[in-house]
Amino acid sequence: MNRVDRSRRKHSLGTVLSLAFMFLGLGLISWALLNICTQSGYSKEVPTSSSYSTPDNLNTLLGNNTASLSSSNPQADKNLYPVYPVEGESIGTLIIPALNRKLPIFEGTGVKELNKGVGHFSQSVLPGEKDNCVLSGHRETAFTKVGGVKIGDELIVQTSGGTFTYEVSGTRIVHKDDKTVIVPTDHAVLTLTTCYPFNYLGNAPDRYIISANLVKSE
Repeated sequence: MNRVDRSRRKHSLGTVLSLAFMFLGLGLISWALLNICTQSGYSKEVPTSSSYSTPDNLNTLLGNNTASLSSSNPQADKNLYPVYPVEGESIGTLIIPALNRKLPIFEGTGVKELNKGVGHFSQSVLPGEKDNCVLSGHRETAFTKVGGVKIGDELIVQTSGGTFTYEVSGTRIVHKDDKTVIVPTDHAVLTLTTCYPFNYLGNAPDRYIISANLVKSE
């Protein structure tokens, strides 16, 4: 092989490597921009017109945990809620002071409800009532950055029944099939649940759980 051929081969190889690195760089930039857009898709107050449309509902978020509770709605406290809300109805707001966020809560945890904000699991009690009230949200939207909520932080729920302040007592990560997330409790508890890891692509294998105890009702 003469000097000219060797020079041409080196030039060709250099061109191929340059193109490869260029496309790799563009791909990484696109992926980073997509993550940034996803994380910023919800403002401090989630709009009810959100178009986020991931198909998972609470059954997906909690795996088979729904078997832990009755298949019918629990008896609501008539003093707080004379009329039980229907699926899809707006029932209040969830305020997370530590994240400076105010999120709408809807009855039910289907696709439509979770696309609009936080969903209340209908087989759990309503906010402020004795027992386990379960709220669910997408990690990419309503519950983005919930990993920043710490023990001792407040979670405030405002509904027609009043304003209920909960204090975070613990956080944990469980497998999606864990059966202990929505079990009944002997006092008023608020449970927030979302998929985990937060930046996982596809159907996440775990769930991130925040537990809080009712400390004040107004």
